Amino acid sequence: MVFRAQQPSLWTEALDAQVAVHGLVISLIPYAYHAALIKSAIKGKTHVVTTSYVSPAMRELDEEAKRAGIVVMNGIGLDPGIDHLYAVKSITEVHEKGGKIERFLDPLGYKFSWSSRGVLLALLNSVSYPSQGRQVDITGSGLMGYAKPYFISAVFAFLAYPNRNSLPFQNLTWAEVTQRAIGANDASERTLVAHIKTVCRFPDQSESTRIISGFRWIGLLSSEKVKPRGKNLLDTLCAQLQTLMKYETGERDLVMLQHKFVVEWRDGTQKYGRLGGHFAVAVTVGVPCGIAAQQVLDGVINVLEATLESEGLGLEPSVSRLGNRLRRRLLQQICVVVDE
Repeated sequence: MVFRAQQPSLWTEALDAQVAVHGLVISLIPYAYHAALIKSAIKGKTHVVTTSYVSPAMRELDEEAKRAGIVVMNGIGLDPGIDHLYAVKSITEVHEKGGKIERFLDPLGYKFSWSSRGVLLALLNSVSYPSQGRQVDITGSGLMGYAKPYFISAVFAFLAYPNRNSLPFQNLTWAEVTQRAIGANDASERTLVAHIKTVCRFPDQSESTRIISGFRWIGLLSSEKVKPRGKNLLDTLCAQLQTLMKYETGERDLVMLQHKFVVEWRDGTQKYGRLGGHFAVAVTVGVPCGIAAQQVLDGVINVLEATLESEGLGLEPSVSRLGNRLRRRLLQQICVVVDE
């Protein structure tokens, strides 16, 4: 049902009526609307399960939900949800063995594999590239004004910006682009392969053959014309990879979730602790939510264990037991691979 914005009372009444006739409501709507739904659930004494973090507006309803005797279970999807369940599990196990979490690793997600000074100076390079049939020139001082998020995957989410002069790449073949990129004498495949072998160190012939075969499959040694994309060679290469490596009909994705900590044990030694898993997004959001909803309906999760504070899974003894139960059910329902 849809109600006009100028009729909020009708909208609220309709929501109250719909919620009241059910024993539990699963809310997958935007988090901004959860508080209104919870208010209706309090009136109708209906349990609520969401996959969202707890907003301040939701937290204000905590006591009312408790008085109504309903469970409002939040943060039980993939993120938040599975990530918290296993992060807390890892941290708790470290504490039980007398260790402590020293720090989380590199929150910026960046390390310098070359001169840090060079990295910063590269942000001041002047740029030229073709766009919509004309040449665009950008001064170094204005370069960062053109930087934009560039999403390839959850693991490879970058900030991209134009890089130097892209004009020479127009109307080139991939072999010619590769020649210029690596500094080979000409664009023949024989010369390119020979030059790659001089500038790269391969552990053995098998690895050399495998990697060069990969370059050949991507098309980097071919006479195919390059189709420039974006404002630099990176965007152009990414477009080529996306064409070759896109998901086909019927193929499934996966998610890899990893928590990294530096742990200091009682004897003062430190080591990395790792927790990783492979999840398909749709499954890992829906299954934890469904498990929680079923346990609420079965009375396994009660008001004392899960209120609006339930996003803190594992931090209190009662909630730790809740977390353990949820993890056991997750292992039964989906493939959660734990590498510690």
